[in-house]
Amino acid sequence: MAAFEYQALDGRGRTQKGVIEADSARHARSLLRDQALMPTKVNVTASQSVNKGSGLSFPRKLRHLDRVLFTRQLATLVGSSLPVEAALAAVAEQADKQYVKGLIMAVRSKVLEGHSLAVSLGDHGNSFNSLYRATVAAGEQSGFLDKVLENLADYEERQFSATRNVEMAMIYPAVLLSMAVLIISGLMVYIVPDMVNVIVDTGQELPWFTTVLIAITEFMASYWWLLIVGAVLAVVFVRWLLAQRPMRLRWDRWKFEMPLVQRVTRSANAARYTNTLAILTRSGVPLVEAMHIASGVVSNQWLQRALTEATQRVSEGISLHISLAKVGQMPPMLLHMVAAGEQSGTLDTMLGRVADFQQSEVERVVSALVKLFEPLMLLLMGGVVLFIVMAILLPMLSMNQLV
Repeated sequence: MAAFEYQALDGRGRTQKGVIEADSARHARSLLRDQALMPTKVNVTASQSVNKGSGLSFPRKLRHLDRVLFTRQLATLVGSSLPVEAALAAVAEQADKQYVKGLIMAVRSKVLEGHSLAVSLGDHGNSFNSLYRATVAAGEQSGFLDKVLENLADYEERQFSATRNVEMAMIYPAVLLSMAVLIISGLMVYIVPDMVNVIVDTGQELPWFTTVLIAITEFMASYWWLLIVGAVLAVVFVRWLLAQRPMRLRWDRWKFEMPLVQRVTRSANAARYTNTLAILTRSGVPLVEAMHIASGVVSNQWLQRALTEATQRVSEGISLHISLAKVGQMPPMLLHMVAAGEQSGTLDTMLGRVADFQQSEVERVVSALVKLFEPLMLLLMGGVVLFIVMAILLPMLSMNQLV
């Protein structure tokens, strides 16, 4: 069976959209006619068509919030002793977005064919990463899928909350920066040139900062398009440069040496790594395999390579805290907590506590930087406006003295 997205007309001529399971498109049309619907469009879900190699459609990625809701609902239904295929059908029925419903029904169709839930999720790797699939696979193998899904739902909700907090903290500085650029650009392009022309027509000797202002306004008025093109080319070049592995490794290494960036980079990557490691070990995934998956979740490629080497050391029999200590960029508290967890046999619990602490540290540092950024932006904007005012005001005062 496969999942098909359809568009059909009901008895009153109104358009109906939805997802239906069928053996083929022809079978789907037949089922729709049995429901007194006239099918106008029946297509296999986008994710399935791409996996089959059509390459003609681009499936939408499941958003983080949608994945949080899906995981929580599935965990609740499976915990109520509902079979997985029935739970998936119930979750799909509650989905209010067409592409989410299609994706869940596609997963259900794979489950009905006899595949495990983890394998079925593997067909949608852009929506369910390796951490997610490995956790589900561990739950299925251990027979405690409901408890593992509950842990996974808690993890997804914590990650979503942490990401949302950082995004919300960055909204005000982003708006402030945009407004500053727009106001200063408007002054330089539309207001300053007219006032400068009045000063130039007097023929008096101009101060150096007025001369600089005139040069800047003339350049912006004549070559504003060049500034836009240059900014776009600079962004494209930087993205291309960072796509080169040697340069990306060097840049990721530099992040651990920059004064302010170092703290955020270290805490953010440590939180992500320990969070992933905690959920996997708590779900019964072997430590070496959990470390391998957690290393892939880390965004910093230099640290990712160092953590891969740490995984190799653990597989050779070295303890986890010693292996992580040799990485050189793990917070001291993390190493102490991991060592305590290994000695007491509560490694997963300690990892969870460290992850929560590191995430709180990231939010605290980002919040402090944002609060520092706001007055700096106001000072910068005030300094630019003061420069413009002084460049125009001083020549006008000189004109009044001559009169």
